[in-house]
Amino acid sequence: MKQVIVRYRVKPERAAENEELVRAVYAELQETKPAGLRYATFQLDDGVSFVHISSTETADGSNPLSGVQAFKRFQENVDDRCEEGPVVSTVREIGSYRLFDG
Repeated sequence: MKQVIVRYRVKPERAAENEELVRAVYAELQETKPAGLRYATFQLDDGVSFVHISSTETADGSNPLSGVQAFKRFQENVDDRCEEGPVVSTVREIGSYRLFDG
């Protein structure tokens, strides 16, 4: 299992656009239901900072998000939308309580 946290800050005038792109990813995930993926996105109270948390468990180690068309669109111009670019960190879970329960 691989767990990743990504954080970034968008330009204030691009926050709504970023949220729309994220919502499109979830709409496609609801339709396609890729196996081996648990995923969540949070917007911080400053309105421009976002955190994505993913947990993947696939036989070949691939990330199912890479096959999601809406996620590809989300990534296309991410640097243009960002004031502070994405920082990706692989994490090791120490504990959680129902964070990724279905």
